[in-house]
Amino acid sequence: MCGISGFIDFNKKANLDILKKMTDVLHHRGPDDSGYLFHTINSAHVGLGHRRLSILDLSNHGHQPMVYDNLEMVYNGEVYNFKEIRDELKKYNYNFESDSDTEVILKAYHKWGIKAIDKFNGMFAISIYDKQNDKLILIRDRAGVKPLYWYWKNNDFLFSSELKSFHQYLAFEKSINLDSLSLYLQYGYILQPHSIFENTYMLEAGCYLEVDLKSKKVTKKKYWDVIEFYNKPKLNISKEEATNRLEDLLKTSFNYRMVSDVPVGVFLSGGYDSSAVAAIIQSQQTSKLKTFTIGFHERGFDEAPYAKQVAKYLETEHTEYYCTQKEAIDIIPALVEIYDEPFADASAIPTILVSKIAKESVTVALSADGGDEAFAGYSKYLRSLKYLKFLERSKLSKSLLKMTIPLVQSTNFLSHSKTKQIERIYETLNKKDDESILKLMRYWDDTQVNKLLIKKTQNVKTFFDIEDEINNSNDYINKMLAIDYKTYMVDDVLTKVDRASMSVSLEGREPLLDYRIIEFAAQLPSEYKLNNGNTKDILKEVVHRYIPKEIMDRPKMGFGVPLHEWFKDELKEYVEYYLNNDRLKKENIFNLLEIDKLKNEYIKNPSNQNVAQSIWKIIIFEMWYEKWM
Repeated sequence: MCGISGFIDFNKKANLDILKKMTDVLHHRGPDDSGYLFHTINSAHVGLGHRRLSILDLSNHGHQPMVYDNLEMVYNGEVYNFKEIRDELKKYNYNFESDSDTEVILKAYHKWGIKAIDKFNGMFAISIYDKQNDKLILIRDRAGVKPLYWYWKNNDFLFSSELKSFHQYLAFEKSINLDSLSLYLQYGYILQPHSIFENTYMLEAGCYLEVDLKSKKVTKKKYWDVIEFYNKPKLNISKEEATNRLEDLLKTSFNYRMVSDVPVGVFLSGGYDSSAVAAIIQSQQTSKLKTFTIGFHERGFDEAPYAKQVAKYLETEHTEYYCTQKEAIDIIPALVEIYDEPFADASAIPTILVSKIAKESVTVALSADGGDEAFAGYSKYLRSLKYLKFLERSKLSKSLLKMTIPLVQSTNFLSHSKTKQIERIYETLNKKDDESILKLMRYWDDTQVNKLLIKKTQNVKTFFDIEDEINNSNDYINKMLAIDYKTYMVDDVLTKVDRASMSVSLEGREPLLDYRIIEFAAQLPSEYKLNNGNTKDILKEVVHRYIPKEIMDRPKMGFGVPLHEWFKDELKEYVEYYLNNDRLKKENIFNLLEIDKLKNEYIKNPSNQNVAQSIWKIIIFEMWYEKWM
C-alpha cells in the first residue's frame, strides 16, 4: 500500500522540491521508502512521486517510480493475481527482476496497453507516464477501494491519493464547491466524482483518465461498471448451486488476499461478513489467524462479545479492545487531518482505533466491507419495501399532508426535526420512481440544505440518479443494491477504511470486493439475497457450513457508534466554539437563523440522535474549514 502524487505543469513553474512536498505529505501512507521523477519536456514540467509501504518484495526491487522502456509508473494498491499475469508475460519474452506486482503491472501495460486492466484482480490507483506518446494515464480499481483525486485549472494538472498533496502546490486554488458542500450536508460524505473544491475531482471507480500532453486534452473513460452485470439476464440456477459457486468464489478471493511478505490479520465484528472471511481463511491454514475487534461499553453498540464467541469457535489468535469515551473524544481533532475532505461518518473513530491496535501485530488487515451491498445486508432494504407498500396506500395521506405542510412550516408548533420529517414524507409521496427512496434516507434533502446555506446550490447528478440505467430485469431490491454499490459503499465505507488504516500505515484489503463476487451476485435473483425478511440469505448459507447457526443467529447491529452518548457534554463545547455566530458570519456560508434553530433544538434535547447527527456534520465541516481553508 502506498501514496502517489504528481503533476503536469504546462506553465513550467513547478519543480522537484514541490513534487517532494506533495509526496512526502503522504508519509503515513508509505513510511518505508520514497521516490520521485521530475522531467522538463517541450510542453511541460512532469512529476511523479511515491511513498511506499512495503508488502510484496521488501527489497529495493519494488522501489517506485518504476521505469520500463518508454513508461514510468507510480502505483498504490495490490494486484493479487500478478503471478499468473507474470507467467503469461514470460511467454512473450518479458523478464522480471523483482517479485513485486508493480513490475508486472508496468510490463502488462507495455504489452497490452489499457486492456491490461481487464486482467488485474485487485485494488489500485495507478499513474503511468507514457513518454513516447506524450500521455499521462490515471486508473482506479473497479470497486473504488483505492482513492485517486485530480485537479485541472490554468494549465496545472495535479493528481494524488489524498487532497492534502494539492495544498503543497502553490498554484492550487482551494475554492469551496458549494454543490459538493450540499452533497456533504445531505449524506455526510461527498459522492464521486465530486470533491469539496472547485476544479477538483475524485476519479470514479472503474474509470481511467488520459491527459494528452500535446493537446492538453483530458479524457475520462469507463472500463467496468457493476450496472452492466445487474442488467444481464438473471442466472437460472438452484439455490444450492448458487451457494456452492459463491463458496468457491469466496475461497479464491480470500486466498488471493492472504498473499503477502508481511503479517496479515482480519477485522472481526462477529457478523456474517467478517465471520465468513475469518472462518474460510482459518479453515485453509494450520497457523492461528490473527483477528481484531473493537468494542464499546455502551449497550446496544457492542459487538465484541459476538466476535469473541466466533473467534473462540474458530480458534483464532484474538485481540479485542474497548473504545472509551475519552479515547473517542481525543481522536476528534485528528479527524480532519486524516479525512482531508469533510466526512461525518462517526464510525471512523473506532475504525482508526482498531487499525492502531491491529498495526501493533500486522501490516495488512482484511476488512469485510461490501457484503451488505452485494447480498442485501442493510435493514434499510427491508424498510424501503415497507415504504413502497405505504406509498401504494397513501393517496388520501398525500392530499392531507399537502394541506398540512404550509401550517407546519409557518408555526413553531412542532420541532425543527419533526417539521423536516413531515416534509420528507410528503416528498416521498410525490416520488414516482422506486429508487428515489434510497435518496430519501437522508436527514436533509437538497431543498432543506438550500435553507441552511446562504448561497443557493445546484442539485448535481450523482450515482443515486441512475435508475434509468438499470433495466427491468432487476426488481426493486437489486436496483437498490446496484445504487448502493456505486454510492454509499465507495464514498462512505471505503473512504472511511482507507483513510483510517492508512493513517497508521496499515494496508486494508477487501476480500468481499473481488470483482468476480459482485459480477456473480449481480446476476442472482434478489430472493437469494433477501428472502422473506432474511437478509444476506445466500452468504449466511455459506457461513453456516463453517460456523454453527446458533452462534451466528443474532440481530444485525452494524458498525454504529454511540455518538449522542459520548458527546452529550463535550459536543456542547464544540457547538459553542464552532457554531459561534461571529465565526459563521465571517465565513458567510451558513444561514444563521437555521443554525440557531438547530442549536436550540440540540440544547433542549441533546439525546435526539437526528439532531446530534446534523450538528455533528456542521461541526466537522467547521473543523475542516479551520484546518484547510
